[in-house]
Amino acid sequence: MAVARTITDFLHNRRAHYAVVPHLHTQTSRETADTTQVLAEQLAKAVVLIDDRGYLMAVVPSNRHVSTVRLSELLGRHLELATESRIAPVFRDCDPGAIPPLGPAYGMDTIVDDSLVGQPVIYFEAGDHEQVIRVDGEVFLSLLREARHGQFAH
Repeated sequence: MAVARTITDFLHNRRAHYAVVPHLHTQTSRETADTTQVLAEQLAKAVVLIDDRGYLMAVVPSNRHVSTVRLSELLGRHLELATESRIAPVFRDCDPGAIPPLGPAYGMDTIVDDSLVGQPVIYFEAGDHEQVIRVDGEVFLSLLREARHGQFAH
C-alpha cells in the first residue's frame, strides 16, 4: 500500500513540506522506530479512543502510552480505547494498525501530548507498515493547530 490518499491530500492542502521514508515491514511503533533508526520520542503515533460523544485521536510519542484515566479527567469525558474493527471504516485508506496521527485529516477531534512539543523533527505512519512521513516539528504542530494539547501520556 502507498501513502494514504487522505494524508497526501491533507499535506498538500496545508502546503506542508514532507518526505516519505520507506522501511522494512513492521507491525509496531517500536519496530518502526528501530527499523528506521528514528528516536522513539520523535515517532508520533495515533491512539483512537471513543465515548458517547464520538471518536478522539490522542497523539503521543511511540515510546509512551495514553493514560485513559488522565485523558478522561482532563477532558471531562469517559474515554476507552476504540477497537480496530470499529475504526476501520474511518481509516479506509490505511492498513490496520498504521493510522497516521493526523486526526483533522479524517475529521476527528484530536489531542496532542505536550511531550511532542519542541521536537525538531517528527515522523509518523503513512497509512501502511512500510513508510513513515518526516516533517519538521513545527510543521507537524501546525498540521494539528486545531488540536488540544495536554499531559496525558506516560
